[in-house]
Amino acid sequence: MAGVDKRADFEDLLPVMAIKLGGEGLINELCNGFQLLMDKDRGVITMESLKRNAAFLGLQDLSEDEPAGMVKEGDLDGDGALNQMEFCVLMFKLSPELMTESRFWLEEELKGYGF
Repeated sequence: MAGVDKRADFEDLLPVMAIKLGGEGLINELCNGFQLLMDKDRGVITMESLKRNAAFLGLQDLSEDEPAGMVKEGDLDGDGALNQMEFCVLMFKLSPELMTESRFWLEEELKGYGF
């Protein structure tokens, strides 16, 4: 259950980070998070690197299945790992409030281009 509680904390924190850091700052922080969790030799987040580095994020109590589930949920190309883009997409996906705000920002930006 500890992993579930941490996810809820994350969902509450990401929109706050977006407000405080702005879009570019949030992306930079997500990129930093990717660097922290990735397998340095392969340049991607694997189940093993996520499990090994999760303690840096206070997620040392992850069950055996949780890292595999996280990688599987975010793995868009089916290679068994998360590249930086897949990681960022997964982080947005895990924050429904941020996804709603992102849609609003995108629509507002597109209005400026006549869409």
